[in-house]
Amino acid sequence: MDSGPAIIVNSVSKKFRLFSSKNERLKEALHPFNKQYHKPFWALDGVSFEVKRGTTLGIMGRNGSGKSTLLEIIASVMQPTSGTVSVNGRIAALLELGAGFNPEFSGRDNVILNGAIQGFDKVEMESRLPEIEAFADIGDFFYKPVKTYSSGMFVRVAFAAAINIDPEILIVDEALSVGDIKFQHKCYLSFRSFLDSGKTLLFVSHDTGTLLRLCDNGVVLENGKIYFKGSIKNAVNAYQALLFGGGSLQDTFGSGESYKYSSEKTSQEIVSENNSIKNNGITMLLNHNGVKDLCLKRPNYNNGETRLGNRHAAIIDYALMVGDVVNPIVIPSRAMISLFLKVHLRCDLSGISVGYALVTTEGIYVHGTNLDLQNRTLLAGNKGDILILRFDINAAIVGGDYFLNLGCNKISGTNDIYLDVRRSIAHLRVADTEWCTGFAAFPSQFSEVKRLVEGGPYSQE
Repeated sequence: MDSGPAIIVNSVSKKFRLFSSKNERLKEALHPFNKQYHKPFWALDGVSFEVKRGTTLGIMGRNGSGKSTLLEIIASVMQPTSGTVSVNGRIAALLELGAGFNPEFSGRDNVILNGAIQGFDKVEMESRLPEIEAFADIGDFFYKPVKTYSSGMFVRVAFAAAINIDPEILIVDEALSVGDIKFQHKCYLSFRSFLDSGKTLLFVSHDTGTLLRLCDNGVVLENGKIYFKGSIKNAVNAYQALLFGGGSLQDTFGSGESYKYSSEKTSQEIVSENNSIKNNGITMLLNHNGVKDLCLKRPNYNNGETRLGNRHAAIIDYALMVGDVVNPIVIPSRAMISLFLKVHLRCDLSGISVGYALVTTEGIYVHGTNLDLQNRTLLAGNKGDILILRFDINAAIVGGDYFLNLGCNKISGTNDIYLDVRRSIAHLRVADTEWCTGFAAFPSQFSEVKRLVEGGPYSQE
């Protein structure tokens, strides 16, 4: 597979002219000395990045950051004011709802028109219609005017048309959020098949979980400029740092390398190491009233953690206890884990929610919860208080490598303010689970219910 760039965006800028009234637009058009009445607005300002063939790029940013404008320029719906875009391959774009479809035409006619724009003749598009109609699955509405469609019906036809013209590059701009859950699942299966065939996907979404599952890399836009570009995990962290505040990008990502675990130890060595950790670590955590950050001294601490929040409260220590072992090297599969957190309040606070999450190496959430999700009473305290908290977790997960996230938020109405969120603060190794695969270690039993003879007499019970 050619791993060269499928898309090259080079110093792209886009300026719009904003007028306060229609009269100002007319005055500027007719003024003999070209007097300007508009205010320039730069929706994009010097944006540059590349997308390699066969990869997926997630694009994030707050509303008005320039995401849709960027996609429309890449899809040649509009031209940049300056800069260039090079696209190597047939492109299909599913942009904002309603783009490119004539509301007076039927879904079928719009599909044929969309194919003609992509360079397909009518005969070829008609040969693809049965597959497109089946994928859209809207019944007789496929032959009715688009203006009679619901938003969900529209996106079904638009996505079916885009994915079934065999594009090499697919652009999706948040449109799938209006589809029902079964259709979304069908679309994500199509994405997987699309990517497995070595094609390229640009995906805009505010759903960071979806971005982590689908994308290899990410770009974060802010005020029309590149705020961050890099791996999707770091891009999601940068985006959430932008949303919730809490320091510079350097503060957010730190400077260390991720903790590396060596799996070349024998089971006897693991047991020996676990036994050597039996100590009074929990007693020290419970009774020590210092406020220095001791997380960095824990044996499973990951110095490649990312940290977000305003630090009005700070997570200053944690411990995992399995049985009487504190911070074990390897955690038995389906073990009961006691997670202790120590939180220092740096000002008077109320509405405090504390929680944790287990994520994979790729950043995909396996499990997570907090006081707010559990409808527990939120915490409150005074400046200088040190809160020691405990979660008991039945870790029914399949063996492998995981990372621990710890979080402390302030819930105020519908607002969720990050106080201190420490992602991937610890690397956890769960002992191998030989009897199942995936993430969750569900207990399972098997039995043969009955055996029949082919062609034998029918028995009714």
